[in-house]
Amino acid sequence: MTPSAAREPQVAGLAADRRFVRNRVAATASIEAAAGPGGVTRLPVLASQVPLVLRRAPDSVYLVGGAAGPLGGDSLALHITVGAGAFLRVRTAAASIALPGLDGLESVLRVSATVEEGGRLEYLPEPLVVAAGARHAVIISATLSAGASLVLRDEVLLGRHGECGGTARSALRVSYAGRPLLRQSLEISGTDPASLGPAVLAGHRAVGTLLHVSEPDTAGIPAQATPEVAVMRLAGPGILVTALAHDAVTLRRRLTSP
Repeated sequence: MTPSAAREPQVAGLAADRRFVRNRVAATASIEAAAGPGGVTRLPVLASQVPLVLRRAPDSVYLVGGAAGPLGGDSLALHITVGAGAFLRVRTAAASIALPGLDGLESVLRVSATVEEGGRLEYLPEPLVVAAGARHAVIISATLSAGASLVLRDEVLLGRHGECGGTARSALRVSYAGRPLLRQSLEISGTDPASLGPAVLAGHRAVGTLLHVSEPDTAGIPAQATPEVAVMRLAGPGILVTALAHDAVTLRRRLTSP
């Protein structure tokens, strides 16, 4: 992918100090992918603010953490647009750790994506670890035109090694060709017996989802459900895989093993 232009606003000096002194950060990042000559995808927009720092690589755009966190009270937003016939893969450089703030507020990451006809978006971040005492929300909304495709992964681990973990809240809303395709929400906590009980985590500390929205293609999708893996075909061109595990490695394997 070769962008015709890239804009990466930098925050430095006293302005940056003021953003962090209150232990709250508001930052936005934007990516726009467009089909170019010869099937090459261009990135006319690649704009980011600390701590949401975007870096272009040959096969992906990476979201690189420019500071610790997210911390309680942070408000982060990522906007993604994939034009007709374009392809974009978004990854993160490493797992992120949600940490508690001094005032007990929830940190929030909002991801909004639009994919036009013939475009394809693969949003594949590494796991989110919710540290003890932290409260974090991930809200994802995707709007797909007819003929667009999407692969989206979301993985959450409650706590670092030896921790019970904080509270994680997620919401996923996907529309396809002008109609709702998926509406899903989940809230879990490392200190809530109901979350850890048989109706939700069943004693596991990691949960993940992998959504495929495209014409029928079962490559990389578990062949059948197990006690730790659920495979659900949506009322439209989509398959949702949900998995539980005790660690990140096992969770990834259960989400993707055929």
